[in-house]
Amino acid sequence: MDVQQIVRGPGRLGAYFVETGANQRPSKVVYDRAGSAIAVAQPGTIDWKRALSNAYWFHITGITPALSESAAVLTLEAIRAARAVNAVTSMDLNFRNTLWKWGKRAHEVMPELLQQADYCIANEEDCQKCLDLHLDIDVESGELEREKYQQLAETVLSTYPNLKGVAITLRESRSASHNGWSACFHNREQFFLSRRYEVTHIVDRVGGGDSFAASLIYGLMNLESPAEALEFAVAASALKHSIPGDFNRFSAEEVMALVRGGGSGRVQR
Repeated sequence: MDVQQIVRGPGRLGAYFVETGANQRPSKVVYDRAGSAIAVAQPGTIDWKRALSNAYWFHITGITPALSESAAVLTLEAIRAARAVNAVTSMDLNFRNTLWKWGKRAHEVMPELLQQADYCIANEEDCQKCLDLHLDIDVESGELEREKYQQLAETVLSTYPNLKGVAITLRESRSASHNGWSACFHNREQFFLSRRYEVTHIVDRVGGGDSFAASLIYGLMNLESPAEALEFAVAASALKHSIPGDFNRFSAEEVMALVRGGGSGRVQR
């Protein structure tokens, strides 16, 4: 990883703490981000023309604008700069209710940011809370009406004509230890629905969404079709549930093995 473009300034390193759930006890996340360097960073702090000079793809998360008003303005500055250098732009809405405390609600900030993106990544709650788009989807039931997600994707695309595609993750939370996991992707030409995984005995689901986003971007850049990119992203995220920490340490080859059907868990020697 190239760290030459890191800008150092006032503030501290932000942190968060996870109490890992199991069975009927949910996991809990406590954010400690007040006063962090990114929360106090001001617009103009980063020379975006220099930082993005060789960028092909620029990705942002909805967590950053949730931290502070200045972080929200800086995020908008960043994605506009990325578009100015013709980088592909994407945004994971990543709604976090406990972070939106600085004066504006998510749906007052996020639409302007999404208008600068080529691709949107979200779940159904993100669409409700960040974009104020509501469909009759029960996110607490543990069972998902998968056919409604094509309607949701089409609603997002019609509301944001700048988007080239939208991906929506579908999590069926039967308990903290047992989830159904799949996703869909709409590229305006076709709606794709992935294979569905039963993820049992979850080790750590934190970071599963980021793994999906990163792997979808990888797939759209390197694989032959949107369908393959979607399957790769869902498989990578399913694997992430089996290891602790929020960073997915699997190789592309290991992910492709699962895509091809190697999910038995047999010991490899």
